[in-house]
Amino acid sequence: MYQYHQLTPEQKAELIQQRKLNGYPLHSPPHPVTDGEYYLLTAACYQHKNRINSERRQQLLNQLFEVLINEGIEIMTWVVLPNHYHLLTAKLDFKWLSKTLRLIHGKLARQWNLEDRQEGKVWHSFTDRAIRSERHYYTTINYIHYNPVKHKLVESPYDWLESSVHWYLEQKGREWLRSCWVEYPIKDYGKGWDDL
Repeated sequence: MYQYHQLTPEQKAELIQQRKLNGYPLHSPPHPVTDGEYYLLTAACYQHKNRINSERRQQLLNQLFEVLINEGIEIMTWVVLPNHYHLLTAKLDFKWLSKTLRLIHGKLARQWNLEDRQEGKVWHSFTDRAIRSERHYYTTINYIHYNPVKHKLVESPYDWLESSVHWYLEQKGREWLRSCWVEYPIKDYGKGWDDL
């Protein structure tokens, strides 16, 4: 995500030229697939700084659920970590979503900067990934639930509070979660999906 800062001026110019040729915005994430049924959304704190403590994680979830659900957008799976979050959602209007996330993130950034007596950017722009298949969908559920373990925050997905794994456990049961994990492992998650 922050590889751009590591590039030479020539590499940056080449990258911007490629974005122009592909019709992508120059300095924000492209949304190449806008007619998918489901999307993985990811938003990260600027430079992956840990700005989202447990109270803020719940506050962020409340804001996201309130706004997205009021617009009729179903959130299928979620996790909020100290420096980023993932949502698996149903179909989206990206112009509306971009504006809405800017408003949510902006309000929270102001509040958190005041609380922390800091100034500056809190959020990096969000990214999206269209879900390509049933396998991609269920593997994404597992990826989201496993994210706190991947980042060495807990030893089990069930130990992380700000995650939909608890909703799935209550609604579908441990056996469903276990069989989903076995059938759709996250090994090599994402490799080759953009080649389809």
